Amino acid sequence: MIVPARVPQDLGNIATDNRFSEANEAATERAARMSQTVSDFIVQRLHQWGVRHIFGYPGDGINGVFGAMNRAEGKLGFVQARHEEMAAFMASAYAKFSGQLGVCIATSGPGASHLVTGLYDALLDHQPVLAIVGQQARNALGGHYQQELDLLSMFKDVAGAYVMQASSPAQVRHLIDRSVRIALARRTPTVIILPNDLQEEAYEDPPRAHGTLHSGIGYSAPSIMPRDADLDRAADVLNAGKKVAMLVGAGALGATDEVIAVADRLSAGCAKALLGKAALLDDLPWVTGSIGLLGTEPSYNMMMECDTLLMVGSAFPYAEFLPKEGAARGVQIDIDASMMSIRFPMEVGLVGDAAETLRALLPRLAPKSDGAWRKGIEDDVAKWWKTLDDRAHQPAAPVNPQLVAWELSPRLPDRAIITSDSGSCANWFARDLKMRRGMTASLSGGLASMGAAVPYALAAKYAHPDRPVIALVGDGAMQMNNMAELITAAKYWRSWRDPRFIVCVFNNEDLNQVTWEQRIINGDPKFEASQRIPDVSYSRFAELIGLRGIFVDSPQLLGSAWEQALASEMPVVLEVKTDPEVPPLPPHITLQQAKNFSLALLKGDPNESGMIKGAARQVFESIMPGKQ
Repeated sequence: MIVPARVPQDLGNIATDNRFSEANEAATERAARMSQTVSDFIVQRLHQWGVRHIFGYPGDGINGVFGAMNRAEGKLGFVQARHEEMAAFMASAYAKFSGQLGVCIATSGPGASHLVTGLYDALLDHQPVLAIVGQQARNALGGHYQQELDLLSMFKDVAGAYVMQASSPAQVRHLIDRSVRIALARRTPTVIILPNDLQEEAYEDPPRAHGTLHSGIGYSAPSIMPRDADLDRAADVLNAGKKVAMLVGAGALGATDEVIAVADRLSAGCAKALLGKAALLDDLPWVTGSIGLLGTEPSYNMMMECDTLLMVGSAFPYAEFLPKEGAARGVQIDIDASMMSIRFPMEVGLVGDAAETLRALLPRLAPKSDGAWRKGIEDDVAKWWKTLDDRAHQPAAPVNPQLVAWELSPRLPDRAIITSDSGSCANWFARDLKMRRGMTASLSGGLASMGAAVPYALAAKYAHPDRPVIALVGDGAMQMNNMAELITAAKYWRSWRDPRFIVCVFNNEDLNQVTWEQRIINGDPKFEASQRIPDVSYSRFAELIGLRGIFVDSPQLLGSAWEQALASEMPVVLEVKTDPEVPPLPPHITLQQAKNFSLALLKGDPNESGMIKGAARQVFESIMPGKQ
């Protein structure tokens, strides 16, 4: 019997099986794509862009995106703030501390409007942040619907570089891609507005047709350098100077070694704007510290006496603390041409990355042989540190607020991240903390908003979960919104690799910075109705929510309290009862300011006796050294 060959039949079955399998896979893929909502695509696209954390608060106007984050099973980690403003501050700070895009999310109406302050923080400090906000259904828009706001108009100033409302599924791809790329490239906030009905629609790729866009993922920052001719002109100005002063800001944070090399070549002294506090080490004898109202006497003296100013990556706003116009020549380095020559009339503006520009400038600079200028700066700096030591140890009732930062400074752990709120605590942050290599520090700079220190500290933990974080906060900011964000710390701290997270509260029952501005600037006594705030036990509140609380009302206990907090295996609120009558003095007291202070006394300040004990000596010592 002859058996028919089976091979052709078997091959045919295999071919049939393969075709069936391929068709089945294609159908499965099509089904998956058809079942993917717009929100699913948004979450997927953000993940492809490298986003791993989103800070925000939920609501029905943005529920579609939250559902997609849930389905994505951890691709995007959601950090639930207690308030949308805090979420936006977190996104801004995350961008600062990580160097990556910060993302925040909120629902429609009040959720969206609450983001605005934090987004302005990102705008004024040049940070890349994307805000994703909900909106009412498209059919309801224009009908005075509940929680319907004109979000395009509302966000147009803070996110003027790019704010757009989605109208169709095929449009969403390029909205995500453009908003992320523009935020990164221009270092600015952008906003996408998502109507809630659109979020649940099936996603569609843009068709290949006229009037559609086909965008892609990816951004790499370019190398930006000035022209050789401009570098030569800048070198000519700097080489001609005999007394060179430098001012560095946030743009110099990645250029520490280059700044040191140029400063040494020029025998220059160097001051730091607040956002550039971590750009230089404070153990360098020619680093004069902060500048401006929260600055130091050596910084002020150096600027008043120099003949040449080199400004690197700084938007420092107060022109009265820079050299007088015509008294010094100027060179400025900034990556943003719009910031050139707006604080001081610069002779040469170099548009470029700080580190690369300084490296290109260095071989063009001639070493300066006369060290008298720098020696004078170093003597001034050494004298100033002794002055700060003396001020920090002046008696107070009960604790001198300067001592809080002074005792922390030598105990700062390696690689610590320090945040500060606005208010009088920022003075001690600016002056008394000595930065070492590897440390990072920041605050709300251009906006100078209260309430940023704790959300900044939380964001730092998501940017660097293995590093210790310390926040310095006044009691006004704590009561405004930072107490609530302690709850956020209580919710998440167990997921941090390093649990060291310390919030130090200066409890003086006073909105202290404004009180002293009333006295020194306006010549008015303290206005109790506006300045006095309730006494709250912040350390006990910490314990109530499961954190550790430490209370200090004696200067002798302050050092050990810091050591306990820094050794804790859980977050700590260190509450210090500080004296409101220790003045956060500017580095230079004018005769008019001294007169205003005297006038406030004559008008009958409610804390007159405390002021005389705690402040008058320092005020008058500033304008008449050596006099009692």
